[in-house]
Amino acid sequence: MSVAIYIAVMAIVTYLIRMIPFAFFRKKIKSRFFRSFLYYIPYAVLSAMTIPAIFYSTGNIVTAIVGTVTAFVLSYFNLPLIVVALSAAGMSFVAGLF
Repeated sequence: MSVAIYIAVMAIVTYLIRMIPFAFFRKKIKSRFFRSFLYYIPYAVLSAMTIPAIFYSTGNIVTAIVGTVTAFVLSYFNLPLIVVALSAAGMSFVAGLF
């Protein structure tokens, strides 16, 4: 149930952030800073909501860190998402065995 709430809140927030400029600004926004700010807001909100869930999902901070570091390293090398996700979950599982 909480996952559905997280997804709904993320969808609403990202939609509102992208919809507000269209509702309030009739002309094209020319400020490079403001356009950049509006572009990155959804990613910042998504990260702020996802990162805590990552570290509290396993019940053990060590396994969460191992999975997160694994995901960061593999994504740095531009591996496919399925490889990154499965490897991170697998490394978290293996770390939980010890």
